[in-house]
Amino acid sequence: MMSFFLSITPWPVLSALLWIVLAVATLYFARPTSHRLIKAASNSLYKVFRAASLAVTKAENGLATRNREVLLAAGREAKERIVEREFDRINETVRKDLANYSSLHRGLSESIDRIEKDHQDAVDVPPDPPGWVKAVEAVAKIESRDGRVGVSNILSDIHKSLVQAHKEAMLAYREASKERHTLLRKMRPEWRRIQQILGKVGKNVDSLLGRSVTIDRHMQEYEDIVKGEDHAVSILSSSSLVYFFVSALVLVVAIGGAVINFSLIARPMAEMVGGTNLIGGFRTADIAALVIIMVEISMGLFLMESLRITRLFPVIGALPDKTRVRMIWITFTILFLLASVEAGLAYMRELLLHDELATSALLRGDLDIATTSGSMWITTAAQMGMGFILPFALTFVAIPLETFVHSMRTVIGLLAIGTLRVLSLIFRLVGSTCRYLGVLITQLYDLPLFIPLWWAAREKDVSDGGGLQELRS
Repeated sequence: MMSFFLSITPWPVLSALLWIVLAVATLYFARPTSHRLIKAASNSLYKVFRAASLAVTKAENGLATRNREVLLAAGREAKERIVEREFDRINETVRKDLANYSSLHRGLSESIDRIEKDHQDAVDVPPDPPGWVKAVEAVAKIESRDGRVGVSNILSDIHKSLVQAHKEAMLAYREASKERHTLLRKMRPEWRRIQQILGKVGKNVDSLLGRSVTIDRHMQEYEDIVKGEDHAVSILSSSSLVYFFVSALVLVVAIGGAVINFSLIARPMAEMVGGTNLIGGFRTADIAALVIIMVEISMGLFLMESLRITRLFPVIGALPDKTRVRMIWITFTILFLLASVEAGLAYMRELLLHDELATSALLRGDLDIATTSGSMWITTAAQMGMGFILPFALTFVAIPLETFVHSMRTVIGLLAIGTLRVLSLIFRLVGSTCRYLGVLITQLYDLPLFIPLWWAAREKDVSDGGGLQELRS
C-alpha cells in the first residue's frame, strides 16, 4: 500500500511531498467544518455529562431529604420512648413513695408539735420559793409584850415548816425531773424515726428533681428533632453510625454462639434423622439443627416483642394485655422445651463421643479408658449447661437486631448519598474533560497547518495594513 502511494512519480520523495501537500490542503480547506464538528461533539458530550451530573445531584438531594426525614422520625420515636419511660418511672416513684406524702407530712408535723410541747414541759424549771418571807417580815414587825420569846417561837415554827416544805418541794421536783427525763428518753427513738423518714422523703424528692432535669433535657432534644434542627440531625447521624457498628459487633458474637450451639446438636441429630440423608445437597441432620436454632431465635424474638422490649412487629405490641401475657407464657414454654431438648442432645453427643473413644481404645488394645470415664461427668454437665443456656442467650439477639435494622436504614442512606455525590463529581469532571479535550483537539488539528495558517495570517496583516494606509491617505 505504501509502495503504491510512493510510486505516483519516479521519485518517492517527491511522491511523499505531493501527498503531504495534498493532505495539508485538504485539512486546511476542511478546517472550519472540522472545528465546528469538534466543538459540537465536545459541547454535546459536556452537556450530556452535565445533565447527568445535575440529575444525580437532584437524586442525591431527594435521597438526603428522605434520609433526613427517616432519621428525624426514628429519633423522634426513640425520644418518645425514653420520655415515656422517664414519666413511668416518676409515676411509679410518686405512686409508691409519695402517694401519702400529705398525710405523712401532717403526721410528722403533729409528732413534732407533741415533741416540742413535751420538751418544753421537760425543761428544768427551779421550784418557786415559798411564801414565808412576807410572813416572816410581818411577824418581825409585831411588838411582843413578852419580848422576843414569842417572835422567836413563831420564827422557829416557821423555820421548821419552811424546811419541811422545802424538802417536799425538792422531792416533788426530783420526781417531776425524773419523769421528764424518762419522757425525753422515750422520745429519742421517735426523733430518729422522724429523721429517717424525712431523709427518705428528701431523697425521693431529690430523685424526682433529678428525673425532672433529665426529662427537661430529653424534651429539649425532642423539640429540636421535631423542628428539624441541623445539630439534632448531626447527633442522630453519628448515633446511628455508632449503634450500627456496635449492634453489628454484638450480632457477630451472637452468630458465634449460634455456631457453637449448632455444633452441640448437629452430631446427635445425625443419629436421630440419619447422617447420610441429603436435602438439596445438604445433610438432613444439619438442616434439622439449623431449623431448631432458627425456631429458638424466632421464639426469642416473639418473647421480646410480647414483653415490649423490642418493637420489630407492631402487631404483637398492639395485642390486648391478656392475649400478650398468654403469648409470653406460650413462647417461654416453647423456648424452655427447646432448651431442654438441646440439653438432652448435648448429653447424647457426649455419650456418642465416649462410645467412639471406647471403641477406638478397644481396637488399639488400650484398657485405660475406664480410668478416665469417671471424670467425663464434668464435660457432660458443661455441655448440657451450654445446650440449655445458649437458647435463652440467643433470645437477647432481638435487641441488637432491632438496633441494627433501624440504624441500617440511615447507614445505607448515607452510603447512597456518598455514592451519588462521587458519581455526580465524576460526571462533572468527565464533562469538563470533554469540553477542554475539544479545544485541545482543535489546536492539534491546526498544528500540521501552521504554514498555510501563517501565510493566511500574513496576507491578512498585509491587507489590513494597506487598508489602513488608504484610510490615512
